[in-house]
Amino acid sequence: MSMDMKMNMLFFLVLFASAISSSLAKGSLQQTLLPSEEFNDGSNASSARHLLEDESQAQTSVDLAQGFMSNDELEWAIQEFGQRCSNISRVYSIGKSVNGFPLWVIEISDKPGEEETEPAFKYIGNVHGDEPVGRELLIFLANWLCDNHLKDPLATLIVENVHLHLLPSMNPDGFSLRKRGNANNIDLNRDFPDQFVFINDDEDSRQPETRAIMNWLRDIRFTASATLHGGALVANYPWDGSDDKRTKYYGCPDDDAFRFMSSIYSHSHYNMSSSKEFLGGITNGAAWYPLYGGMQDWNYIHAGCFELTLEISDNKWPNAAELPFLWRYNKMSMLNLVASLVKTGVHGRIYSSGDGRPLPGSITVSGINYTVRAGNTFGDYHRILAPRDKYEVVATMPGYKSKNTTIWLDEGPVTLDFVLDPEVSVKGSVLRNIYDCDCNGESKQEFVQFLWGTHLEVFFVVIVVLGFLLLLFQRRQKVKFSTSRQSAGAKRTVEV
Repeated sequence: MSMDMKMNMLFFLVLFASAISSSLAKGSLQQTLLPSEEFNDGSNASSARHLLEDESQAQTSVDLAQGFMSNDELEWAIQEFGQRCSNISRVYSIGKSVNGFPLWVIEISDKPGEEETEPAFKYIGNVHGDEPVGRELLIFLANWLCDNHLKDPLATLIVENVHLHLLPSMNPDGFSLRKRGNANNIDLNRDFPDQFVFINDDEDSRQPETRAIMNWLRDIRFTASATLHGGALVANYPWDGSDDKRTKYYGCPDDDAFRFMSSIYSHSHYNMSSSKEFLGGITNGAAWYPLYGGMQDWNYIHAGCFELTLEISDNKWPNAAELPFLWRYNKMSMLNLVASLVKTGVHGRIYSSGDGRPLPGSITVSGINYTVRAGNTFGDYHRILAPRDKYEVVATMPGYKSKNTTIWLDEGPVTLDFVLDPEVSVKGSVLRNIYDCDCNGESKQEFVQFLWGTHLEVFFVVIVVLGFLLLLFQRRQKVKFSTSRQSAGAKRTVEV
């Protein structure tokens, strides 16, 4: 082969290699598009399928979690945050996963760990092990609040008026295994008691992560919450299932309030509300696809907590380099949803008119079949309502007369306190009730119960009879004695 032929062949080889390199570089660029470029295509058609599948088989030779915090790194980040921002936070665990990893929570408040009349909100991330974006964003949120609570009005509002609880990872085992379920391969968002499918009623049979959440809500009275998922871009609200198991719109009693909450998140987001699949970027769960044993329905039914399911990333495992952009796109949504607890709705306390003590009564709204319970310590309540012309609000408490009033809820929150009058059993006498119990004076209470029981009735009967006998004896008129005794019986009944 001549030298010229060798040179020509070498030249063509260089051109061929250059073309291949350019093609690979282009493909790499397309795979690392920023979130805005991915979301703007408006294509969510395959989202439901991804959410329903177990995507553990999608793992390739490349570690999907590369660049995401490991469980140990997440634990370190939480503990480090607790030390750096100890003035407005506390770190605690609500339990452990199947494999024994602590379920760490960050509470952010100006008085962390103290019971106040302020509402409580919780964010939960990583419910599904293969949806890790939420765990990262909650650390972003915590650090932003720590850094800005003295200089940003929205951060100040949240820290000073809300108790915010962040559980970055509900399913650390699933994350380690790169799969949807926990270490027992159970989908934790199908493991809660359900109103339509009675398969999860045995608490001992539930997963430890599920039990931890349920016990958590027994300890803390959350007003609202949200879980962070991945695989679509939409704010989902109850009901998640339907009575006949069909895919259809199936709203809960507070459908208006949930649509309002969902819209707060969607319209504060970079582009969620512009979705071509979900009108306004929100959806009723059962209208999207029914599921049973979900956490958001259980929160609303059993814990008095208004919970949303937030799908915050089309891609379950985005490139870790995209996390700052995902935080930027969701930041105002996450903040505004928490702030809505104190910027909207009706709030107040329930008192006794007798001694002014707080009452753990109940709040209902006419036309909405749902009860919000006031706190045991302060008698405080927080009722989420969608803004509209007016609502009739009713306060009730066993042993007290109920009261109702009409409020206009157009812009901003309404503060409404109720002072309830004790029920009256005897003219001029007020009934005591179990909520007025003085735990240091049980014997006194027992005496009152004895005094106002049937023994008092017998005592009055004896006194009345003796009085009439004395009157009749003085008058010495037998006929009038009989008539007066009949009248005395009626009078006794009225006074008692």
